[in-house]
Amino acid sequence: MRITTKSPELKKRQPLSNTFLLYLSVLMSECSQVENDCSDIYNPGQTVNGTYAIYPAGNAPAWVYCQMISDGNEEDKGGWTVIQRRMDGSVNFYRPWNQYKRGFGNVEGEYWLGLENMYQLTRKNKYMLRVDLEDFQGNKVFALYSSFSVDPEADGYKLHVSGFTDGGAGDSLSEHDGQKFTTLDEDQDSDDNNNCAKLRLGAFWYKHCMKTNPNGMYIWGEDNTHTGIGNVWKTWKGYDVGMKSICMKIRSVP
Repeated sequence: MRITTKSPELKKRQPLSNTFLLYLSVLMSECSQVENDCSDIYNPGQTVNGTYAIYPAGNAPAWVYCQMISDGNEEDKGGWTVIQRRMDGSVNFYRPWNQYKRGFGNVEGEYWLGLENMYQLTRKNKYMLRVDLEDFQGNKVFALYSSFSVDPEADGYKLHVSGFTDGGAGDSLSEHDGQKFTTLDEDQDSDDNNNCAKLRLGAFWYKHCMKTNPNGMYIWGEDNTHTGIGNVWKTWKGYDVGMKSICMKIRSVP
């Protein structure tokens, strides 16, 4: 049997077209882009309010409500990531630490995004915070803060908030700056005699105890029999008047 050492003739490979290379480059670029927050979705031109997936930690998705529509003013510009929302009392917010860490609720209604997600978001970029409030008479106000961030769990998810601008609500949040987060089963407030979460039937960055209680009981308007345990904002309506809606939302800043 005759053995030949001649290699089979190879077909000459054709160069890739410039059009295909351009398409491949765009595809790879799109695949590598990860939406860290709602402003990443808003900036390319998405202006529809609704539920979107973002990637605070860069891998697992977190579903959030994005407020994309602008009212025309700078402080109302779209691209807001909603981190907390109360609107009808449908979700129980008196919950333990692990649930506040992970997040809970209905993204299309009442929900809490989760402390870990807040930390992952704010550790990478600078954020501003806006708190929208509405009472049961339809009056609407807000409080704006130019800087907002949350520390890691090892530091108690400590809150950093500053740069207040008044939109009619007054400043009920700066009092809580520098406080660790407290829940019914994790007491990290500054009150040596009480667990403020148990005392105020909520969970928050309590001091001793609070000027606002966004995660307190959903109180239907004014109720002086439940002073200080409702979803109140002291500098606007005091401790006896629950809000019809509270929305805490953040947006990245340059």
